[in-house]
Amino acid sequence: MQNLTFKIYTTSDSLPVDWDIIAQKNVFLSRNYLAILEQAAPENMHCHFIALFKNEQLCGIALAQYINLRRINTFVEEKQRFCLKDYLFKKFSSHIIVIGNNTLTGQNAYLLNELISETQALSLFKDALNTLTKSYRKQCIYINLLAIKDFNEAELPNFKAAGYKGYYQFCTQPNMIFDIRPNWLTIDDYLANLNTKYRTQYNRARKKAEGIEKRKLSAEDIKQQQDRIHELYMTVAANASFNTFHLPKNHFEVFKQQLKDDFLFYGYFCNDKLVGFNTLIRNGHDIDTYFLGYDDTVQKEKMLYLNMLYDMVGYAIKKQFSHVIFARSAMEIKSSVGARSEQVYGIIKHKNPLLNMFMAKLFPYFDPKIEWKERNPFK
Repeated sequence: MQNLTFKIYTTSDSLPVDWDIIAQKNVFLSRNYLAILEQAAPENMHCHFIALFKNEQLCGIALAQYINLRRINTFVEEKQRFCLKDYLFKKFSSHIIVIGNNTLTGQNAYLLNELISETQALSLFKDALNTLTKSYRKQCIYINLLAIKDFNEAELPNFKAAGYKGYYQFCTQPNMIFDIRPNWLTIDDYLANLNTKYRTQYNRARKKAEGIEKRKLSAEDIKQQQDRIHELYMTVAANASFNTFHLPKNHFEVFKQQLKDDFLFYGYFCNDKLVGFNTLIRNGHDIDTYFLGYDDTVQKEKMLYLNMLYDMVGYAIKKQFSHVIFARSAMEIKSSVGARSEQVYGIIKHKNPLLNMFMAKLFPYFDPKIEWKERNPFK
């Protein structure tokens, strides 16, 4: 007889001893990474770690996040005046529980082993969502939205078979993925495959960046530059059309302490002053880009953002990764260096049955629309 159960944890130290055996396929579900969320998550986010058991043997792991959007200016497009979207969103949809990682793009929600089927696991996750909802209700926090994200078309589970009724399947901005060809051993191999227009773009960007020095920063370096790093990060975050969180000042320092060599932090300096940074996370055969920041004036003059993208591509080719996961945002410029778009899906449900009936109309209204043209830089 199968005995399937789940348990919810709030600290990484309390996780089952064999958690990382399952998590070895994805660094974003590892104990060390979850410790980052525990110690340096955004102020409006609280994380829960779900373990699934079959006959008391660990068979699945997942990340759930509670997000309080009342504590952040979500729609920054109209921040200078009254924003109806922001008012309505905060009034009716500000308390969210998502199975998945709101700071990342891609399927970083759960991992399973051979002891449990995906349908069985999803059924347990549904029960875990209900348990978390009740737990927050006892704290007088009434959850508005439940969601699970992000899946590409091949990964998308059969949620209906697992009993998910009344959920709306959504699709937002795509994940931008850069595929590294097997014959690329150096950046010159990549450049040889670009057409003339985009080779010219590369050379122009590199020339513009003269005078910029790139340095790899240690945890101590990151700590020393913490205020400036946060300032540069917030410059980029403030220009986003939709925000659900802001990283705390100590986030990158804790990240480096926990993931060590698997987390790369590069600072860009002009006249010995930090004017930009980008971050990369090694995750098996792939490398994920993480958050970045820059001085707006230097970015325009030095084409800093584009140069960062080329640096990321160059590093991934040199180290022979399979893909660079560029995630969402700035889709057009990412496609200009060779990233392709991949649609990602999730499911969402409003706890108010009346509002949930109109989710197919409400979700597109609140989802920011971004017009962009996909580029193909290759011959």
